[in-house]
Amino acid sequence: QVQLVESGGGLVQAGVSLRLSCLASGRTFSNAAMGWFRQAPGKEREFVAAISWSDSNTYYPDSVKGRFTISRDKAKNTVYLQMNTLKPEDTAVYYCAAAIGRVGTLPTTLNGYSAWGQGTQVTVSS
Repeated sequence: QVQLVESGGGLVQAGVSLRLSCLASGRTFSNAAMGWFRQAPGKEREFVAAISWSDSNTYYPDSVKGRFTISRDKAKNTVYLQMNTLKPEDTAVYYCAAAIGRVGTLPTTLNGYSAWGQGTQVTVSS
């Protein structure tokens, strides 16, 4: 049973940085892709970043490219999302997700992932 637990969210002012963490447990993730999504009130959940657990290959949508960085620490079984120069429109619940068995691919859609965390709230004030 895969378990993903996010942490690091909070209320911050625009322009600052924040780092989210996702502690993964329950199995080996050597053949997994890991992703971050976010969902703002009244909006659909959207893709934010993905990383290959094995080779750290990454992918971002244009909306966050250059501001957000996804990384992983194999020893700690943790995936991070470093968010810089935060904007009010980054306000959302951020979710960590795992795509087990997706070696060589970085899914960008919800149905590409089979396990989800409970989410952590990020609120950016102007």
